[in-house]
Amino acid sequence: MASKKGIMITGIILISITAASFLLWLVPQDNQSTLVVSDYENYLDGVNKIHQVLQESIEMEYQNLLDKKTSPDEYISITEVTSSQVTVQISEFITSKPTEEWQNSYISYMEGLKKFNLYIIETKVAANMLKNETIDEEILQKIESLRTESQNLINKSFELRP
Repeated sequence: MASKKGIMITGIILISITAASFLLWLVPQDNQSTLVVSDYENYLDGVNKIHQVLQESIEMEYQNLLDKKTSPDEYISITEVTSSQVTVQISEFITSKPTEEWQNSYISYMEGLKKFNLYIIETKVAANMLKNETIDEEILQKIESLRTESQNLINKSFELRP
């Protein structure tokens, strides 16, 4: 037989689940948040400063990885943190909704950040390869290509500013 305490706990759990489900049904789910930006130029300048710090940091650590001053596992941890920071910046671009005159510049910078994130991911691949004491020349070329593409898109963003 079930005890009174067990029945009470089960009842409370069932009521909680039902109440939570009911609240989810009542609360509107279409609540997109937006980042309100009024000074588009300063916002881009701020993002650029953050990006420069992240880029310098990851490039220095990548060189340390290649010089065997940083272990592949340490480098992989660094890339995960840096990649998540870049992802946050990209998300802010998506929700910022710039005016029409700033859209091309914002889109170009966002694309540059996406390429930068791919660059970070490819350096992580290289770090995994270094764990096995081997690295493919093709991956090194891809890394350099992504770094260049990212920088070109960011430069284009500056050129597209109104």
